[in-house]
Amino acid sequence: METAADVVGSTLARLGVDTAFGLMGSGNLVATNALVAGGATLHAARHEGGAVGMADGWARVTGRVGVASVHQGPGLTNTLTALAEAAKARTPLLVLSGETPAWALRSNFRIDQHGLVESVGAVAERLHAPSSAAADAARALRRAAVERRPVVLMLPIDLQAQGAGEAGAAAEPAPVPAPPAPTAAAIAEAAALLAGARRPAIVGGRGAVLAGAGEALRALGDRVGALLATSAVAHGLFAGDPYNLGISGGFASPLAAELLPEADVILAFGATLNHWTTRHGALIGDGARVIQVDLDPSALGAHRPADVAIVGDVAAAARALADAVPEAPGWRGTPDLAATIASRRWRDEPYEDVSGDAHVDPRTLSIALADLLPEDVAIAVDSGHFTGYPAMYLDVADPRAWLFANAFQAVGLGLGCAIGAAVARPDRVTVAALGDGGAFLSIAEIETAVRLGLRLLVVVYDDAAYGAEVHHFEPLGRDVSSARFPDADLAAIARGMGAEGITVRGVADLAPVATWLRAGAGPLVVDAKVDPTICAAWLEEAFRAG
Repeated sequence: METAADVVGSTLARLGVDTAFGLMGSGNLVATNALVAGGATLHAARHEGGAVGMADGWARVTGRVGVASVHQGPGLTNTLTALAEAAKARTPLLVLSGETPAWALRSNFRIDQHGLVESVGAVAERLHAPSSAAADAARALRRAAVERRPVVLMLPIDLQAQGAGEAGAAAEPAPVPAPPAPTAAAIAEAAALLAGARRPAIVGGRGAVLAGAGEALRALGDRVGALLATSAVAHGLFAGDPYNLGISGGFASPLAAELLPEADVILAFGATLNHWTTRHGALIGDGARVIQVDLDPSALGAHRPADVAIVGDVAAAARALADAVPEAPGWRGTPDLAATIASRRWRDEPYEDVSGDAHVDPRTLSIALADLLPEDVAIAVDSGHFTGYPAMYLDVADPRAWLFANAFQAVGLGLGCAIGAAVARPDRVTVAALGDGGAFLSIAEIETAVRLGLRLLVVVYDDAAYGAEVHHFEPLGRDVSSARFPDADLAAIARGMGAEGITVRGVADLAPVATWLRAGAGPLVVDAKVDPTICAAWLEEAFRAG
């Protein structure tokens, strides 16, 4: 007898789900086995939060709906932080979760699962009846794709076990609609404003990445002579362009912070211009006019008024606007500006290298890593005091290879995200940039990376502390002893799980990384003992933003 659980799994496989992450329990095993029997590959995680983080990273790289599977009750509660990150990042995910029967009022597993997931921004869906199993699975998968957010399909275990019958496998999904094109009137209004610009700047955000708008935005920039910049999550969107200033906001280079406020028109494509991207408005000049384009009408003017607001596909809007405006030199008529930009990257800015026998300067470490890494690399960045170093010094050639797991600003999500990215693209090296705090929160997944044989380079910026709290509160005279920890040998822990592991106290210690990049197999964990006295330049901005 084919049960409702069997139909859920087989339907998802039939609809194209070929990769899933999860942790098995009695409430999700049958549906997951059916998914695998249908042709999907399951990557088993050590923690449910790690499984959802992996599905998130996989979805960010592939552009497809990521899938995770967990048990009811505690299995689901363990996903919440990673689920919140995916919801805030607008990552399309489908999470299969067991659920206690409606009549099991005293079950140990009983909680309000619907209210729980909706509280962090996910969508709650349900298996309603055995006869609707296929329709319910197809609807949940489609909602994740269309709405670009996590959907949790609750699977009551009493309904899972019942026979589905012929009706249970009869549903077909509705097509996913194409994104709307901008109106001609909105493009004309934007073109009229842009036609008078002398110093335009284009800021691309995650919406531009999702729309694949990089080339269209570059062409528009060429047309009007614009400078190019990104939000932190869209790093790599303009890789290689001579007028790319890099990230705008707290991680902006001194040159970007100097030039962006001089722009007379800011064109925000799929970027909300929040306080992170604008340094609380400091990177937008007082007289600057704003043109904002986004698929989501609620994003328009959400953080600052837009002089022209356009609802529509970001790439289509960029192409239409380029066709509607006259060619102009803009910034690009400035002599030697491209050469100045090329010579004023973060790595070109002078600093005092405080590396010593015991610790390496995190800036020096990051520059040395950048020199070692191949061009085709994916980088996942966890949250913490260290976060800006990879954002400032490490580059990617493709914005989908940049996984900035900071939408919820939760420590501990970077490793799972990196594992998902590595599963999506096993042909290239993936870097997980972590702090020691995030590493300890997620360290069990090192074993997952070993078991999967991933080409994963885990770099831990290890200051033996929650550095953000130390550097923020200690100058205020607060006791920060509880935010400091004894030094730990993370490399030895990694080796105990089967990974390679090295300790780095200076750039010379990175020699094994070069060897591993040439011929290594499986994950390598680098426990980099960074100088704990260095306070990151962006920290004040981070605490100011809350």
